[in-house]
Amino acid sequence: MLKRNLPPSHPGEILREMFIKELNLTITEVAEGLGVARANLSAIVNERAGISPELAIKLSEAFGNTAQFWINLQKNYELWHAEKKVDRKGIRHFAAA
Repeated sequence: MLKRNLPPSHPGEILREMFIKELNLTITEVAEGLGVARANLSAIVNERAGISPELAIKLSEAFGNTAQFWINLQKNYELWHAEKKVDRKGIRHFAAA
């Protein structure tokens, strides 16, 4: 894994800044357009929840990109934070013979 000191952006930040704000949309409009609860979308945009595969598909359809784009944002965010949490010292190594 690429070692970086700065965390990747939360996918909710990308959604908020690059899509919702850029297109002068409201969270309510986007939630209705996606068929999701406003509270759920708000939690994502405010970086309190992540993007599910189902939502990634809906976002890709709504904004003309790919579901993989959204999944990669989420995966990179989670993996970076996991790298900071996991203590590798106590893990036993198993090598293939």
